[in-house]
Amino acid sequence: QVQLVESGGGLVQAGGSLRLSCAASGRAFSSYAMGWFRQAPGKERDFVARISWSGDTTNYADSVKGRFTISRDNAKNTVYLQMNALKPEDTAVYYCAAALSGRRVAQGVPDYWGQGTQVTVSA
Repeated sequence: QVQLVESGGGLVQAGGSLRLSCAASGRAFSSYAMGWFRQAPGKERDFVARISWSGDTTNYADSVKGRFTISRDNAKNTVYLQMNALKPEDTAVYYCAAALSGRRVAQGVPDYWGQGTQVTVSA
């Protein structure tokens, strides 16, 4: 069993930056591929980024490439999402996800979800 708790969301002006954190409880965090998703009001939950268990491989949605960076610290059981050059269209609830299979993260069917953290970008 893995529990995921996101933090770091908030209100920021367009062009600003935020760093989200996702702290995982339970053993074997380093065995899990991790990801970030987001859901804007009235829209489906969308993939943002994922990272392999080792941190060697990362993937991003086209909409965030070059602006967002996913990373992990297995010693701290934490995954991060550094978000730069934020735009109003980045406004959403951001969710952390974990799965033993990186493919399941990419497909949006992870083994575990966090509760989400709100990010609001004002124009």
